Amino acid sequence: MISHLYSRFSLTMPAPEGSAGLLVAFSGGLDSTLLLVLAAQYAREHGLVLRALHVHHGLSPHADEWVAHCEAVCQQLAVALLVERVTLARGNGESLEAQARTARYQRLTARMRAGEWLLTAHHQDDQLETLLLALKRGAGLRGLAGILPSQPFAGGLLLRPLLDVSRAELTEAAATLPFGWVEDESNQDVSYDRNFLRQTLIPQLKARWPAMAQTAARSMALCAEQEALLEELAESDWQLAGEGEALHIGPLHDLSPTRRNNLLRYWIRRQGGEMPSREQLNLIWQEVVLARGDANPQLNWGRQSCRRFQQRLYLVSPDLQPCHQLLPLTVGEPLTLPEGLGELVVRMQQVGEGLLRAPRADEPLSVRFQVAPGIPLKPVGRGGSRRMKKLLQEYGVPSWQRGRIPILYYGEQVAAVVGLFVCDGFMAQGAGLVCHWQKSGVALILPERDLA
Repeated sequence: MISHLYSRFSLTMPAPEGSAGLLVAFSGGLDSTLLLVLAAQYAREHGLVLRALHVHHGLSPHADEWVAHCEAVCQQLAVALLVERVTLARGNGESLEAQARTARYQRLTARMRAGEWLLTAHHQDDQLETLLLALKRGAGLRGLAGILPSQPFAGGLLLRPLLDVSRAELTEAAATLPFGWVEDESNQDVSYDRNFLRQTLIPQLKARWPAMAQTAARSMALCAEQEALLEELAESDWQLAGEGEALHIGPLHDLSPTRRNNLLRYWIRRQGGEMPSREQLNLIWQEVVLARGDANPQLNWGRQSCRRFQQRLYLVSPDLQPCHQLLPLTVGEPLTLPEGLGELVVRMQQVGEGLLRAPRADEPLSVRFQVAPGIPLKPVGRGGSRRMKKLLQEYGVPSWQRGRIPILYYGEQVAAVVGLFVCDGFMAQGAGLVCHWQKSGVALILPERDLA
């Protein structure tokens, strides 16, 4: 039985030449124990380094015994074992099941090596559970497509080579192993949705329709194909409507409502946003896109907000507030900005365009985020001065970003608005200062724009 299962396992694996090694998520249970045995044989045959990782959640009184069991199994298989201990928070509103899963993948991500393949023991019955849970949530095609057999993960690949194998087949094969496995008593607790499906509902479904897991897997594969087609269509529409993190409104008017919603979901997903419901998607169109021209509309859901500015849509945090801090700045020393705005550093540079002159002794450097009302500013190259609010409008700065852009002060005078302009009288004639603003992983170098 093991040899037959190994043949199926091997066929699902990519070409071994592309792997820098294997890492098995090893709970010590039946499924992951069998996976580790198969992975050990595969690693030996292909000369790959194999490691296992066990996460100690501390939820069971037997957790320490499970660690000892995993150590014993890995010793017999000559596999290096990593043990990670995590602490979960009870009573914080999030289920322990969800917390445990998040903690596991965080530790797996942290331990993954570049080019390594992570193997998990998800099987065919897990797919059926996932489908039923997706139906309970009212998921779309992406959710109904279920667990993917392969996907990029933490600089390598996440593979699930047992996804087409039933739990019954795994149980039969595991019975032939020379060592046992741990049984997590929480798996019997039907207050967890997945356990309720596994212990109560799915046995009834399979008793009436024995091939239920296989037919559900076919339906999920079809959903995955349809989702891939929708993704391709959205990518094509994005080429016409997307710009950085923004979505142009104009092209949306030419799309059918269904196709438009598909593009909106794609745009939100690109930014890692929380997916809105169908009703919320319709509200984005009715209350944000179609709001009157002089309005400043927004729609909040979850931890994000959809905003409109200059005929573009943006996805931002719903609780952005102006900053009012005054932060001393030293040339050459990075400055961490408040409110998650990143890091700012000013350095001396010998040559370059748009450099700031060096400050005088009586001009201490500081970063602020506000300009006193009524104070006019004159960007280099401009014929006249304007107030800050008017300049930000001309530079196309959305309203929710105003008061959140670092402003470089020499003493009590505004020298530059970082990323936008240098003020008249502060431009260097030769060597000078260059200001780098590292925000959200994107380096912005002053001057980024020049309003002539």
